[in-house]
Amino acid sequence: MPRPIRVAVVGAGPAGIYAADALLKSDAALDPGVSIDLFERMPAPFGLIRYGVAPDHPRIKGIVTALHKVLDKPQIRLFGNVSYPDELALEDLRRFYDAVIFSTGASADRDLKIPGIELDGSYGAADFVSWYDGHPDVPRTWPLHAEKVAVLGVGNVALDVARVLAKTADELLPTEIPQNVYDGLAANQAREVHVFGRRGPAQAKFSPMELRELDHSPNIEVIVDPEDIDYDDGSIATRRSNKQADMVAATLEKWAIRDPGDRPHRLHLHFFESPVEILGEDGQVVGLRTERTELDGTGNVRGTGQFRDWDVQGVYRAVGYLSDELPKLPFDAVSGTVPHEAGRVIDGAGAPLTSIYVTGWIKRGPVGLIGHTKGDANETVASFLSDHAAGRLPEPEAPDPEAVVRFLEERSVRYTTWEGWHHLDAHERSLGEAAGRERIKVVEREDMLKASRA
Repeated sequence: MPRPIRVAVVGAGPAGIYAADALLKSDAALDPGVSIDLFERMPAPFGLIRYGVAPDHPRIKGIVTALHKVLDKPQIRLFGNVSYPDELALEDLRRFYDAVIFSTGASADRDLKIPGIELDGSYGAADFVSWYDGHPDVPRTWPLHAEKVAVLGVGNVALDVARVLAKTADELLPTEIPQNVYDGLAANQAREVHVFGRRGPAQAKFSPMELRELDHSPNIEVIVDPEDIDYDDGSIATRRSNKQADMVAATLEKWAIRDPGDRPHRLHLHFFESPVEILGEDGQVVGLRTERTELDGTGNVRGTGQFRDWDVQGVYRAVGYLSDELPKLPFDAVSGTVPHEAGRVIDGAGAPLTSIYVTGWIKRGPVGLIGHTKGDANETVASFLSDHAAGRLPEPEAPDPEAVVRFLEERSVRYTTWEGWHHLDAHERSLGEAAGRERIKVVEREDMLKASRA
């Protein structure tokens, strides 16, 4: 009787779990069957959902319910708190599995090469998100002494950062934020937040719902300058062809013509302002210099040579995420992706690396919404199953499911399991119940391991 196909998925965020789901829905799941192990460096699963989504987005976090149903399947095992390649290297994975699918995502900030980016008070959005989401591997405090703050970028991450900076700590208290994050936000001095985009309203990358949510806070006055509402032929074509872009532009137009109210915190959305320098004094941010831009007819912009200095004491760049390079795999440092063809990892000569695949942001870059990774997963899984059916994949040396367990235990790897997640989940909910909240996130890795292994 043929054995089930053994697949390792490195990264238990949405992309990895969607890949596991695609495998379970394939014909191979019926004959000869599939057996999937997900390896995650964090003690808990869900990746971006747990450590990359703002805590006041419960609807997005509701995706966890669907991911739970996948991980509940008996063909799937979770090994958390296992680091690639320190505790499980590529050659180890090849010994145990017919294929390895990397879905490690993107968690670092993309560089912005302008003068002053290295000053104290200049931060990457990804680092700030990791702090307020209670990531165990980042500092427990965050400097929030700036009264006026700039956020560079016009995507959803920029909106998340701006919204968290502009809200009060008490507004976020009903969410799952841990105590250290609440304490930090309670001391936040920001009263004025400026979001800058180099192009116009039609080119903003906000999702309509996320943009509208800015205006729901009783403490945030959203302000748009009427002079920033401008369109050329390219912008009009974008609005006609893209419903979301049209909805975003319509919302911005509405805000631009209204009279500002008296909410205590002000959040300004600026367009046609290209950051050219972060201004410093004694090593500290004291301002931001932008160049005014104008549309060129195609939806793109050009500089006008008119500059303005903004009085800010903190700058957050939200210009994109970047994946970390994976040892033993080729890597394109510019795009932050692993080179591939339909999910098959390829070397510098374009030849596929046998039995190695990628999906999610490490495959296509950090663009699109969470749901878009389903298409990535389906393509990658189809490539793997085609290779397997064609006999192009070597037989693993030790396909017995218990072989990898023995390997980890012999090396004293303190791995967590899916059952352990249920323990941690119950523990966080009990902490929340005691405080009248749904959940309080556990931050310290050791505390997560202790709760998971209870």
